[in-house]
Amino acid sequence: MAEIYLGLGSNLGDRMDNLTGAVARLSQRVVIGEISSVYETEPLYYGEQPLFLNAVIFGNTELEPLELLRFIKGIEGDMGREPGPRNAPRIIDIDILFYGNETVDTPELTIPHPAIAERAFVLVPLAEIAGDFVHPISNKKVGKLLDGVGGLDGVQKLSELSLKEVIS
Repeated sequence: MAEIYLGLGSNLGDRMDNLTGAVARLSQRVVIGEISSVYETEPLYYGEQPLFLNAVIFGNTELEPLELLRFIKGIEGDMGREPGPRNAPRIIDIDILFYGNETVDTPELTIPHPAIAERAFVLVPLAEIAGDFVHPISNKKVGKLLDGVGGLDGVQKLSELSLKEVIS
């Protein structure tokens, strides 16, 4: 079993329902261990779109990296995500952040996710549940990566919302 970290985001429709639906579907092939708080975040690359809800989950899976990617893409498609421009609004987005300490670099998949260090909307929830996890390429702890990222004021914790009840 591989330990994995996945980033989830949604900014169309019922964003919280989209996140809970994704967690429920992921739990079919991922033994979910921890889930961060939910954060409302400003779009980073494509500003003219609704705010996102973001979270990070930690879990274990028997799926190999490319199998996990295909499983995730199936969930996104089943939930109504349609192909579109990069960083455009979306019902659900699920990114593989880390797959244990493995690195993968293929045309289809790059692990660790190459943009982790520049994304406060990923680092804030990731640091909440895995601040001491060491990035296998930079050899920096997630908490240290968070210290070096800007845009923290665009990441607001929504303490009244929880995805944890999905797996209870």
